[in-house]
Formats: sequence, C-alpha cells, structure tokens
Amino acid sequence: MPLITPERYLGRGLGMWTFWLHRITGLLIAFYLLLHILVISTAVISTGNFDAAMTTLKAPIFILLEMGLVATILVHGLNGIRILLFDLGYGVKKQKEILIAFAVIGIVPFVWAFAVALPHIVK
Repeated sequence: MPLITPERYLGRGLGMWTFWLHRITGLLIAFYLLLHILVISTAVISTGNFDAAMTTLKAPIFILLEMGLVATILVHGLNGIRILLFDLGYGVKKQKEILIAFAVIGIVPFVWAFAVALPHIVK
C-alpha cells in the first residue's frame, strides 16, 4: 500500500481535523509574522509612517483580528503540546478526552484576553 493516499489526508476522524487545524493555524501565524515584520519595518522608513500604521491598527476591526490571533496561537500551542504528549506515549488512547481538556484550558486565557480587549473594541 502506498504511503500517500487520498484517504490518508481526507479522513473524517478527530485526528485528521486536528491535523489540518494545526497546519492551518501554523500558516496563519507565519502570515501574521510576515505582516508584523512589514509593519515594524515602517519605523525604519520614517517614524511618521510607523505612527500612521499604529493609529490604523488601533481600529476596532484590527483589535478583533488580534483576538483571532490570540485564538490561533492558543489553538496551535495547545495542540502542539497535545501532539508532544502523544509522541511521548501519554494519552494516546484518550485523544478525544485530552482534546476536550485542552479546549477547556484554552478558553480561560482567551476569555481573559477578550475581557482586556473589549473596552478597546467598543469605544
């Protein structure tokens, strides 16, 4: 049987969903880092450009996008820890329960971050 088959990457199980979620969140974080470098590099060009960029980024829509970034980092980081646990042999037979536990753990810092950001969103 070949190692690369459509069934292997188009599965419907929980493991396949987390596989793709981990890759997508990784790409989103990489895209954010590129944008972050681009914005920070405006400070090299001139402080006026940087100040204008920072003023634009204080708009509520960008704060909501930052909340998406927080969620993306939490999902990617916690799923990475989950994968590490499985690689070390812990909890392999309880993948669903561990995923739920990590989701609950991730909700706490997200709610805190949202509470901190909310006053800036509803100015």
